[in-house]
Order: sequence, then C-alpha cells, then structure tokens
Amino acid sequence: MTLPSKMQAITISKTGDYDVIEKTEIPVPQNGPSNVLVKIQYGGVNFIDTYYRKGLYPISSLPQTLGTEGAGIIVALPTDGAVLQDEEYKKREFKLGQKVAVYSLGAFAEYMSVPWARAIPVPENVPVRTAAAGLTQGATALTFVTEAYNVQEGDTILVHTVAGGLGLIFTQLIKWRGATVIGTTSTPEKAEIARAHGADHVILYTKEDTVQRVLEITGGEGVHAIFDGVGKDTFESDFKMIRRKGTIVSVGNASGAVPPFPPLKLVEKNVRLLRPTLANYVYTPEESRTYGSQLYSLIEQGILKINIFKEYPFTAEGVQQAQKDLVGGKTTGKLIVKIADE
Repeated sequence: MTLPSKMQAITISKTGDYDVIEKTEIPVPQNGPSNVLVKIQYGGVNFIDTYYRKGLYPISSLPQTLGTEGAGIIVALPTDGAVLQDEEYKKREFKLGQKVAVYSLGAFAEYMSVPWARAIPVPENVPVRTAAAGLTQGATALTFVTEAYNVQEGDTILVHTVAGGLGLIFTQLIKWRGATVIGTTSTPEKAEIARAHGADHVILYTKEDTVQRVLEITGGEGVHAIFDGVGKDTFESDFKMIRRKGTIVSVGNASGAVPPFPPLKLVEKNVRLLRPTLANYVYTPEESRTYGSQLYSLIEQGILKINIFKEYPFTAEGVQQAQKDLVGGKTTGKLIVKIADE
C-alpha cells in the first residue's frame, strides 16, 4: 500500500480555550520498527482531551495532535526482529488490513504510528465505529471494577453521573457481576436511560438529597464502593455514603479537582481511596491484551452495549463542538469523530 506523505490532523499549537483547536496538514508519521501504523477511521472524544487542550496535563512539545483513542486498520507492521519473536506480540496475530483500536495521544489524524502493545485487535464482527467508541471508557470501567474495587455479587455500588458514556458502561459491568447499582443523574430522561441499562435506583441530584436517598436504600449502612467521575462537588458527600471499610474510587474531575485533604479523613470508617488511571492497569503488553480481548468479547457477545450519542465531523469546528458538548453535561453515551470511511 502506497502511503501519502501528508495527512490531515486536529492539532493545537498552544494551550487554551476551544478556539486553539485547528485542522492542519502534517507529515504522515514514519512507522518505527516496534510500531504498527494505523489508518484511523474513528476517534473517541474524552475528558482527557480537554485537559491536554487547556494545559492541565503536560504536552511534551507543540504543535500536538489531539485525541487519545481511535480505531482503524493496520497499514504497516513492526520490522524489529525481537518484536516479531515476542510471545505477547505473536498472540495478537497482527496482519495488514486488520481492525485494531489504539489508545495513545494523537489519534485525531488520518494515520497514527503506535507501539504495538497499544494496538488492540478488534473482532471481525465488531464495527470499527463501536471499537473506537468503546475502548477508553470500556477498558477504564472494566479495569476499575476489577482492580480499583473488585465488584462482587451482592455488593451495592454508587455510580455518579450514571447516564454518561462511562457511567452506562460502569452500570452494565456492575450488573453483569451481580451487584446492585445506585446512580446519580440530572434529569428524568437521563434516569430512564440509566434504568434501561440496568441501574436499580436512580437519584435525581437536582431534586433529591443524594446522601439521604443512598442511606435510605442501603438501610443506613452506605455502599460498598463509589465510582465518582464528578470530583470536587461530590467528594465530601461520598464519605457520608460509603460504608465502613468501603472504597471510594475517584474516576475523574468533571466539576474540578478534589482539593487537598488530611489522610485522617479516612479513619472514621477505615475507607480506602484510590485515584487510578487506565494507563497503569494496562501498562504491560499482557495486561493490555488481556483487558482488551475481554472488553471486545463482552461487546461481541452483547453483554456490553456501547451507546454512541453523536458523531462529529473531522473538522476543527466539529472537535470544538464535541468538547463543548462533553463538558456541558447534556450528553448520554459516547461522542465520536468520523475521520474516514470504514
């Protein structure tokens, strides 16, 4: 396959507000000897994109291509002999034209070169569009319900913003493991979506006292674990809703970062508090393959449904609007950018 020398990409040349996002022409990356080169067809929109754009997360050099998640087909394979003989590499059975999903900064581009361990094989009957939409949120939820807090049958779990893209995946995985889901959301319409995905109790935090309702539902004991993607606005109340020896998992900062607090705050109920990241759960090639294959198997079997809220065009304006919609709190399900036809 003959590759072009130039490609279109969504980039920033400085950090700042939405208007720093632009579409530019940049060179097609040279594929490193340990990398796979992927022709990207869809990219997933995530809160981390806004963190990079604003400068909250460091960028090594500018200009920088945005996007941390995508899916497409392999157009070039590694050439390093050591890689080709690596047992983990062999287990992926990579070949030209194969569908893969990738998790790495720079996904909003027509081509992307990534270390082979960051490319996850996609089953033939899982569409590329679904693969892109499901990777980051799906793998985050799957690793968090396994390692941050290993959800067990009979547990009662609280999920904040239960009707968002990540919240709906958390709900489905927690129900799959046999636990009860209590969720918070803002509108009756979102509450119905959450219930349709398995949420047992949905609290409208705009109209109800969340702490009071959680304690009512749990008979005053509180929940076994809380998955909290809101951050600053819900952190204090989490300690009122967690049970003794419970686990609070800080998933994200939608309302702002959690402020500093004294470790003695954990003493009252012997609470565990984690702020994990997906990257450290899929750090090794074995971890990324294991979780990636389990995730796409769940999707392939229909156990996990990936909801796409809206598809945006591969333009500066399209990505700007996607980020605005994401942080605006009015979306349910996943936002994606169409980069090329499947």
